[in-house]
Amino acid sequence: MSGEPEWLVWAREIQAIAQTGLTFARDPFDRERYEALRSIAARMMAAGCDEPVVRIEALFAGQEGYATPKVEVRAAVFDDSGRILMVREVLDEGRWTLPGGWADVNLTPAENAVKEVREESGYIVTVRRLAAVWDRARQGHGDKAFSCVKCFFLCDLAGGEAATSIETSEIAWFGAEEIPEDLSLGRVLPGQIRRMFDHYREPGLPADFE
Repeated sequence: MSGEPEWLVWAREIQAIAQTGLTFARDPFDRERYEALRSIAARMMAAGCDEPVVRIEALFAGQEGYATPKVEVRAAVFDDSGRILMVREVLDEGRWTLPGGWADVNLTPAENAVKEVREESGYIVTVRRLAAVWDRARQGHGDKAFSCVKCFFLCDLAGGEAATSIETSEIAWFGAEEIPEDLSLGRVLPGQIRRMFDHYREPGLPADFE
């Protein structure tokens, strides 16, 4: 199980029940009940994270459809020297991370990984295989409002050249013993990077699922 506080787990679950209920409920009284549940979830989360209730309510009200985890992709790109590609994330005060982000619609997870690498680093890559599918909360990325599945892909360098973007301020390659300490921990953890090196060195390793 995750190390998250129980109030967050409960609030997230209540919000998901309310969101899904509002998607399918037609009876006006049922809709009122689900809206009340959504309000309770918002108050629980606001109390736990010290955010204004109105902000949380607006965040929850913007979620529609059956509640499912969000999908994030990360690319572990290695060069011929066995170094891994990392970028400085502008939105996190220039901390280092593997290229990646939220998965866009109409693209497969692997295609999203390729796109993110190109946009954030300037490099062109091909996906070798899926290395890991991890639940964000159980990995220890910190308390977040919504559930998220993180897909890590092992990638090979195919072309391009280093180029920063509006999202990134620096691009560099690192050996296994050179990983910077100032990581963007909401995006990638030291243990995840070490595991990507494991997958690079041992091609027969099965994908990790947790």
